[in-house]
Amino acid sequence: MTPAPLRRGGLVRRGGLVAAAALVAVLGTAAPAAAHGGEAPDGTDYRAEAIGVAPARPGLTVRVVEAGARLELVNRTGRPVEVIGYSGEPYLRIGPDGVFENSRSPATYLNRTLSGDATLPAQADPAAAPDWRQIDDGPTARWHDRRIRWQEPDPPARVRADPTREQRVLDWAVPLRDGTEPVEVRGTLDWVPPPDPYPWWVAATLGFLALGAAGLLAAGTTAAARALAGVGAALAIGGVAAIVLTVGRELDAGASGLGGVLAGLLAGQVWAVLTGLGALAAGGYALARRPAADFALALAGACLALFVGVTNLAVLGRSVPPAPWPGGLARLLVTVILAAGAGATAAGVLRLRAAAARPTPPPSSVDHGLALGNEPS
Repeated sequence: MTPAPLRRGGLVRRGGLVAAAALVAVLGTAAPAAAHGGEAPDGTDYRAEAIGVAPARPGLTVRVVEAGARLELVNRTGRPVEVIGYSGEPYLRIGPDGVFENSRSPATYLNRTLSGDATLPAQADPAAAPDWRQIDDGPTARWHDRRIRWQEPDPPARVRADPTREQRVLDWAVPLRDGTEPVEVRGTLDWVPPPDPYPWWVAATLGFLALGAAGLLAAGTTAAARALAGVGAALAIGGVAAIVLTVGRELDAGASGLGGVLAGLLAGQVWAVLTGLGALAAGGYALARRPAADFALALAGACLALFVGVTNLAVLGRSVPPAPWPGGLARLLVTVILAAGAGATAAGVLRLRAAAARPTPPPSSVDHGLALGNEPS
């Protein structure tokens, strides 16, 4: 008969696997929604860039954020500046007293989503006098603007004729009003050919197989101990990659300064950050060869692959990622995250299964005597 402590050990291992699966399922329904609350795209093949304000206005700066999804205007001139809507009406007012939107402007409603397919309410009348409503108390406004994007589902005809060549799609302008003087934000939109995702998928698959194979080594051997340390190190590297990628997304969304980045991470990227930190901790746990390292690898690896890797898969096939660096670096980070997360999951699960399947050693005579309630002499 199997001793009670050993039976309890098997139950704990099986219970741990069930709990891990349940946690992954529950968090999987929440993490993607939190990571994409700002409607930032996961990647695009159109590169939008702001050239500047013409005529130049000291204290008035612009840039494109969220991989081209939004235009940002910062007004430190000390006087209000208006953004003009699609029908020539005042749309936004940015000044020393904050940011206001005109509830009579159709752009107020059309720009609330990236697709711009909102139904206009009866009060939306570009010919009516502005009805200003404050939406922020700072000098910065960010909004979706269809004038800086290609709105059609298919690329322009000249791009379809030669999609392998980078080419200009349009030169755009967004009109402003500084007092009574007309000003405009000027910029460009270029088609950038998408990369081939196949090499990145191959690299992620090979990394997954190499790390997962560590779980096939017999426990208790020197090779298995070294393999466990290697998987832990890889998972820790994947955790760092997840944090770097998440911070990059927040910087691309317009966050500036340490406080702004931290606030943005806590508001919309908290699951991704926690996942990266969890992978770091689990990797350190495995490197220290703690008793529950196999379970930590399986759980943290699954979370890393699902919450950060899968939710950023589009980066592998898009030329412009939602990050302030070249697309190649973003794709490398996602590949490392996928390989480390899936590989650590496979290795941890295989080691847990092997531990659960190992035969229970027969009790010694001393153990048998203790089980009968006899004290050793």
